[in-house]
Amino acid sequence: MAAQNTATTDATQVDPSHSPTGRQWLALSVLVLSQLAVWLDNTVLNVALKTLADPTEGLGASPNQLQWSISSYTLVFAVLLFTGGVLADRYGHRRLLLTGMVLFGVTSAWAAYAGSATELIVARGAMGIGSALIMPATLALIAQVFDERHRATAIAIWSGSSGIAIATGPMLSGLLLDHFWWGSVFLVNVPIVVLCVAGSFLFLPGVVTRVRQKFDPLGVVLSTAGLFAIVWGVIEGGHRNDWTDPAIVGSLAGGVALVVVFVLVELRVANPSFDVRLFRDIRFTGASVAVMLTFFGLNGSMYYTSFYLQGVHGQTPLECGLSIAPVALGVLLGAPLSAKLVRAYGVRPVVTAAMLIATTGFIAYVFLDETSGLPLFWVFLILQGLGMGAAVAPTTEAIMAILPADRTGAGSAVNNSLRQIGGVLGVAVLGSVLVSVYRDQVTPRLGGLPSGAADSAAESPEATRLLGAKMRLPRLSDIADEGFVHAMHVASVVGAAAAAAGALIIWWGFRRTSSGARSSM
Repeated sequence: MAAQNTATTDATQVDPSHSPTGRQWLALSVLVLSQLAVWLDNTVLNVALKTLADPTEGLGASPNQLQWSISSYTLVFAVLLFTGGVLADRYGHRRLLLTGMVLFGVTSAWAAYAGSATELIVARGAMGIGSALIMPATLALIAQVFDERHRATAIAIWSGSSGIAIATGPMLSGLLLDHFWWGSVFLVNVPIVVLCVAGSFLFLPGVVTRVRQKFDPLGVVLSTAGLFAIVWGVIEGGHRNDWTDPAIVGSLAGGVALVVVFVLVELRVANPSFDVRLFRDIRFTGASVAVMLTFFGLNGSMYYTSFYLQGVHGQTPLECGLSIAPVALGVLLGAPLSAKLVRAYGVRPVVTAAMLIATTGFIAYVFLDETSGLPLFWVFLILQGLGMGAAVAPTTEAIMAILPADRTGAGSAVNNSLRQIGGVLGVAVLGSVLVSVYRDQVTPRLGGLPSGAADSAAESPEATRLLGAKMRLPRLSDIADEGFVHAMHVASVVGAAAAAAGALIIWWGFRRTSSGARSSM
């Protein structure tokens, strides 16, 4: 297939061949702020769920509607990242970033003023479309703005924004809910969008790739449909806590089949939406899988951490957000430090050590109980953040270094898509472990209750505590706390195992240290 050559530039194009200038740092600030808005929206809603369930103060959302108000955003975001990367490579990264930011801002306002839970779910899905256009463009633009000497540092700063969002999202949400109505957690995105749009015109290069790849609609459809089916199956399987349900099994099997067909199709087309041949490079595969496993552990641990702090320790949403903040400190320390360490020692030892540090942070949850003090908990969070920050930036740089210049949009889409998929899997899998272990742990201790009440109480710690309050049985609150802590211990072991697997994959995948060497699958 023929490719159309273009060389479109504008006055905002920067020269990456010299030491970074003030203009380049401003360009990076715009890209980091753009990604920060996307990551914030992954975290702010968790604190607002209780308010949204209130029929007076919120929307009277049911538990299932609350789950899908979170999942609709992540689901659409994850499955459309491939498409966003392809469109960015074809039509220009700055153009797609601007389109995504405008769409993200408009749909954030829509979500803020949603009149029902169903409307909120739809609006959140639309926000996911905007995010899917933003994320691939930000990483690809970093590759345009910075040369190889400074790109690792820029990517480290860019990667650190995700950790900042993980910590500040709950705090920001709690602060807003203390003073404004629930829609403010979405409306806060609008001024961020305005700043990013203005900064994009002023500081980002408007260059369009010199090789306009022919659009691959079949690849886009297959990848989107396959990922949608897999992610939907994982999310819904976690909601139902029944992985043998025919709908769940069919969705997962169908999704895997579509992804296999996608790979076969992409191997046969001249201009694929993503060149799956890149996965023949063991370093590329190892880095991609390690990124996914990192976010599997982190997102899963943040899920049960919120319940631990608010349920077992009785913290308010704002207090919970403040207690999670140390993870951001770890990310801020780990991300820039890793860039220096990689230059001195290479990717393999640095990222392997980082993944093992993260593993330690996850497994350390087994030492927490109902009476554990916060300082010990904060140390564990710092370890998680330090490991994540030091692992994600070098692996992301390794992924981008292998990509051809005109494929950075699609390549960064793979990177970001795997982050989201890892996060979705982490919450779904570790959440399912949490639910099933909790039920098995507390059910024998509820034998003295009427059968209907016992079944209801075993569904979740919140249900157990609620029944205890209604029946004036304070021992049920103790049962809930003890059962949850045990379930959290089991889930943390699973999360730690995923991080440890990531360390092994990195050590294996980067076993050839020569920068020019490549390994084949």
